[in-house]
Amino acid sequence: MFDLESLGLPAFQPGWVWLVGGGPGDPALLTLAALHALRQADVVVYDALVDPRILDLARPEARRDYAGKRGGKPSPRQRDISARLVELARDGLRVLRLKGGDPFVFGRGGEEALALVQAGIPFRIVPGISAGIGGLGYAGIPVTHRDTNHCVTFVTGHGVTGDVPDGLDWAAIARGSPALVFYMGLKHFGTIAQRLIAAGRTPDDPVAIVSRATTDRQVVLETTLARAATDAETAGIEPPTIIAIGEIVRLRAGLDWLGALGGRRLDPDPLGLRGAARETG
Repeated sequence: MFDLESLGLPAFQPGWVWLVGGGPGDPALLTLAALHALRQADVVVYDALVDPRILDLARPEARRDYAGKRGGKPSPRQRDISARLVELARDGLRVLRLKGGDPFVFGRGGEEALALVQAGIPFRIVPGISAGIGGLGYAGIPVTHRDTNHCVTFVTGHGVTGDVPDGLDWAAIARGSPALVFYMGLKHFGTIAQRLIAAGRTPDDPVAIVSRATTDRQVVLETTLARAATDAETAGIEPPTIIAIGEIVRLRAGLDWLGALGGRRLDPDPLGLRGAARETG
């Protein structure tokens, strides 16, 4: 049987807080360091998007404290969560702060880590697979491809108040990157799409909305920027979602590996480049 201890992973010491990324949903996407932490923690302070099967990997004696934050629903205040982590660590417990995705990608892990620094609490960061990469990967959408884009922009779809973030330079976002990926953007995507189009993005830009990415409830809606909000409402798409915009979405016709498992025939030339090469050749 595989033994994590043989890898020389660091011991989880009492009085420490580990901020751990739980990945985009599928427990198979946990890192070995995250599993190692789950097996040692005294208390797991977890977010709303953490799959229950991941929590089941914690040692049976570990206490589970819910600290989920969901837009539009009653949620604990961030400062209370941070204070709770400090309190638990000062009690001499091994505290695992378990977050969906990666703690430093729209996960407020930086805020919690700074609170620990201010309180003199030792901590470790365990990165996780971010939904903006792993979730799109399960949908068959690469965030970069040399025939479509050499950069990608990740944007949060709502700010601290739950509204579209203030202060974003929409013109720069619209023109600055061929590929855009929005986290938590479903609720306000009609407004987001309008701002992107007004800033120069084409209304026919391909869009993919991935709901409940990497889970057995994953749904992928392919549409356009102008129609995305309406089509999502008609299709009953529910959060959490990752939304991809740009030519990378077209690659799904050739890279939908989960669809292929269900019988979908993949297109080896989803961008139509082979025909173009023959014509120019």
